[in-house]
Amino acid sequence: MRMEVTRENFYRRLDKFLRNQLKDVPLSVIYKLIRKGKVYVNRKRVKDPSFDLEEGDVVELRYVNLENLPKRSEKKDLTPVPMKLDVLYEDDHYLVLNKPPNIAIHPGKGVHVATLIEGLLYYGQEKGFSPFLVHRLDKETSGLLVVAKNREAARILTELFKGRNIEKEYVTLVRGVPENNMKITIPLDGQEAVSEIVSVKPLKDVSLLRVKIHTGRKHQIRRHLSQIGFPVVGDDTYGDRHFNREFRKRYGLKRQFLHSYRMKFIDPWTEEEKDFRAPLPDDLLSVLNLLEERSDEWLEEFLS
Repeated sequence: MRMEVTRENFYRRLDKFLRNQLKDVPLSVIYKLIRKGKVYVNRKRVKDPSFDLEEGDVVELRYVNLENLPKRSEKKDLTPVPMKLDVLYEDDHYLVLNKPPNIAIHPGKGVHVATLIEGLLYYGQEKGFSPFLVHRLDKETSGLLVVAKNREAARILTELFKGRNIEKEYVTLVRGVPENNMKITIPLDGQEAVSEIVSVKPLKDVSLLRVKIHTGRKHQIRRHLSQIGFPVVGDDTYGDRHFNREFRKRYGLKRQFLHSYRMKFIDPWTEEEKDFRAPLPDDLLSVLNLLEERSDEWLEEFLS
């Protein structure tokens, strides 16, 4: 099967493109096809579901009989759900949210609870637009999230992210004290990945960091910091579970300490510079207050 990526069917990620093209095939099967090397892009085998596509690319399924693939037993449509959204900015093309922690972007397996996309669908229904996600945040990660309000805006914003024309900065807490002004260039999943520590504040046996990412690989900050020996506090996937357990008991942190704090870019429609910031949520501020009294005295300066 041969599929060309066009403006009408464009999705940045390979898995999202295939999910849109193969609507009757379960997502688990799509991932299995990618993992087993059945998917080619421009005649080259690709095994990374997050592989970046461009308009004009040709995606092929080789050695696959579509008739024999399992079908979805039932198609579950997303249902708009009323949800309180912290909208920091909105115009005719996109909106910027301050995403709360512990809310998933999309429904997953298991017990279903309301997800952000369902809240956005309801909000869009009320406002007269259809939401399109142009990037993602993990369920536990809080902070800035950009949402397009139509497919054309999604295409333009996706190119902005892909072209590295957005300055993205996160605030995180790590075990240990890393070197300041450190650039991490360890490839992830065979692709270039660049993260930069731009500020360090030691706090007992942990450090508060500001980290800029120049690429957008899956779990990039968590993986990079873990690989250089300074894992994100609360991250049980790439971090130190024993340390996290003891830290949780002492400071009450119930998730990974990671917050999308700042985004800066030139608006494609107005050509004005946009500089968005999302304040740290209460659960992270509570941890900082316990780590160091009067944290507000230095935190404002640290984040400026």
